[in-house]
Amino acid sequence: MSRGKKLDLFIGADIDESWNEVQTKRKTKIITQDLEPQKHFLVFAKEKRRGKVVTLVGEFQIPKEDATATLKLLKKKLGCGGIYKDGFMEFQGELKEKLRPLLLALDFRFKYGH
Repeated sequence: MSRGKKLDLFIGADIDESWNEVQTKRKTKIITQDLEPQKHFLVFAKEKRRGKVVTLVGEFQIPKEDATATLKLLKKKLGCGGIYKDGFMEFQGELKEKLRPLLLALDFRFKYGH
């Protein structure tokens, strides 16, 4: 090691009298109740992952089985890949303009401006 660099050995645990797990907050809240599609206010987000564009839609508050069935239907109509994770549906590619009418046909609503 060159002079002036310090070695960082943080491994995610506190070492006091015993080992303790480091508690971090969840990124998303746990869904306590399921909502009807008309009561959702969905938003779009666009991210780049490994140089590729990913379209995120959410947050859905429906049972996981219904969400995966809806995702399967949307993927088939769009001809792309995707996954349901943490209340959001992720689609491969920039699909906001194609995805909006399909979700409106399924009675989902969007926040103003999205």
